[in-house]
Amino acid sequence: MKSKLFVALLLLPLLSLGWGQTGHRVVGEIADRHMSPEARAKVLEILAGESPAMASNWMDFIKSNHDYDHMKKWHYVTIPDSIDYHEADTPHGGDAYLTILRIIEEIESGEFHGWTEAEALKSLIHLVGDLHQPLHVGNGEDRGGNDVRVKWFGEPSNLHRVWDSEMIDGQQLSYTEYTNWVDVATQDQISKWQSDDIQIWMEESKAMRESVYDIEDPERLGYQYNYDHIAELNDRLLRAGIRLAGILNELYG
Repeated sequence: MKSKLFVALLLLPLLSLGWGQTGHRVVGEIADRHMSPEARAKVLEILAGESPAMASNWMDFIKSNHDYDHMKKWHYVTIPDSIDYHEADTPHGGDAYLTILRIIEEIESGEFHGWTEAEALKSLIHLVGDLHQPLHVGNGEDRGGNDVRVKWFGEPSNLHRVWDSEMIDGQQLSYTEYTNWVDVATQDQISKWQSDDIQIWMEESKAMRESVYDIEDPERLGYQYNYDHIAELNDRLLRAGIRLAGILNELYG
């Protein structure tokens, strides 16, 4: 009994992550497949041989270490429905948008403040994914859907968790199989998405919220909700991976 409780406590912090482990690894794997050989070699060197897919969950893994508590606000941005990012209040200590800009600047300059280049790179990989999860561009009212209680196939859950992991894990694919499924961007799409400003990523996620919150019966989320939203979710994973590749190619290619 004690061992089961211990495992449950270990898993508890994983219930509200940016994407679940599989989702973040899909973003990292897509990026890996679209990096130039020069960028890939440099990224692997910095990460000591760890792939972007496997490095993508570092920011979630360290949440249990209080030395990194200052990074918790970096996983999301808050933009209420009626305003844009620049009209919203930026939390003290930053958010996902400002942190991505900071990381890019530090990599370009080669000067890292309070962490190593490997830690900065792992965080960049993670946060690009986070900004494409629509509930990580929160409305400021329900902790990014964590307070929206639902039942997913009859089991207690919340809306954030459904988008983080439950729809993805419900496909019963490994992260490489999932990548094979969704990595279908055309060259025109790649060029367009990689040229988009980061604020466009946030506006895309914000625009999705109306659809995400369109729930007929929160006690009966399952096949229909998955059918209605899995293509949207997959598109977000794909765009995140393609855009991450574009940034890494510019920084390290």
